[in-house]
Amino acid sequence: MNDHTEDHSPNKNQSVSRRTFLQQAGTATAAGLAVAPAVWAGAGNKTDTLRVGLIGCGSRGSGAAVNAMQADSNTRLVALADIFADKLKASAERIQKSIGDQYAVDPSQEFVGFDAYEKLLSTDVDVVLLTTPPHFRPAHLKRAIEAGKHVFAEKPVAVDAPGVRSVMETCRLARQKQLSIMSGLMLRYSKAMQETVNRIHDGQLGKIVTLQTNYNINGLWSHPRKPEWSDMEWQLRNWYYFTWISGGQLVEQHVHGLDLMSWVMQDEYPVKCFGLGGRQSRTDPLYGHIFDHHAICYEYSGGQRCFAFCRQQDGTDINTSQLVFGEKGTADLNRNTLSGSKTWRYSQARGRARNGVQDLPYVQEHAALFNSIRTSSPLCNGEYAAKSSLMAIMGRMASYTGKSVSWDEAWNSKEDLTPAEYTFGPLPVPPVALPGKTKFF
Repeated sequence: MNDHTEDHSPNKNQSVSRRTFLQQAGTATAAGLAVAPAVWAGAGNKTDTLRVGLIGCGSRGSGAAVNAMQADSNTRLVALADIFADKLKASAERIQKSIGDQYAVDPSQEFVGFDAYEKLLSTDVDVVLLTTPPHFRPAHLKRAIEAGKHVFAEKPVAVDAPGVRSVMETCRLARQKQLSIMSGLMLRYSKAMQETVNRIHDGQLGKIVTLQTNYNINGLWSHPRKPEWSDMEWQLRNWYYFTWISGGQLVEQHVHGLDLMSWVMQDEYPVKCFGLGGRQSRTDPLYGHIFDHHAICYEYSGGQRCFAFCRQQDGTDINTSQLVFGEKGTADLNRNTLSGSKTWRYSQARGRARNGVQDLPYVQEHAALFNSIRTSSPLCNGEYAAKSSLMAIMGRMASYTGKSVSWDEAWNSKEDLTPAEYTFGPLPVPPVALPGKTKFF
């Protein structure tokens, strides 16, 4: 996988036309901007133990911590941070049962509250896993790099354009400081996917004409509000259903499929999109204000189109397929097959590890991160994570407004979903988007 220099344009070969610097986590200190050779000196040997901290103790965070420990036996989980004490405690218990002696979190290294991430970043961890709900990713990533930490940043890396611009700037800083950023877009670390996509890039399908990515599933979890919860607490605990925290399904979940399409397109991104969506099944206030289905058409400068469909409605058929149609044949990326003038099938069924958990992409991404640290070969795939996140965001913009949205319009959007303050108090839920009435910012 290739690293990418800072370039917000949809075509990777175009020059940068605009840079936006977003100060989301405060002004960087002189120490934060300095190159961090001590991190490399202390963790550059393959025998050194890497100290890992987890910021965001939900189910994905717990899973990421376990995957990280599976990737490298000479790592230790030494610190935890979450807004809620009960979430941290539950996560600690789950993780400890799974990783045994690799769990080395002293109670003094458990941090709770809105500033918990700052407290963890002030410790001597080498690596941080950023697995909070996506809204917090840009600010947490910025502070982690300023603090001299290597980072695993779960997808998506932003929920709005200001967040995307912040991440792109943080990636520039990470390169200056020789720090690694690994995104959680794990399909790029699937060996089956790698071989399939390589064959597409080798021209076995001919010129790509159309792409299709589907993420149609049933409903997800929800947390009914308790009387003692403030607006803020309820939204944070029920975070998936609020655009400002999750980005909605297209951003929070379908970014995997959109990134896969972007990888197939060799990280060329669409120049515009249009689409539709709505909220027909999840209409109760329990489900916040996000849509429960989207259908987006992305258009590329070369004339190709990518059709993206996602749905979360109980009782419907599940379809999570990814297809690429070329002049000479078709690739089914989920089945890892090519058909047409040339036929091919990957020898290992996708998801079955030839060497146990070590071959799983959820583990491989952490192995690549740790290897980059141990070999003093920093990697940063945060740029393509940011651009794939923006691809999802522009699709949501088109769906919510009922308008076509160009890449440049999405990139330059001033819509900042950040709340006025992070306090456990009132926080009104925005109205459900109404295409034709909802405005683009």
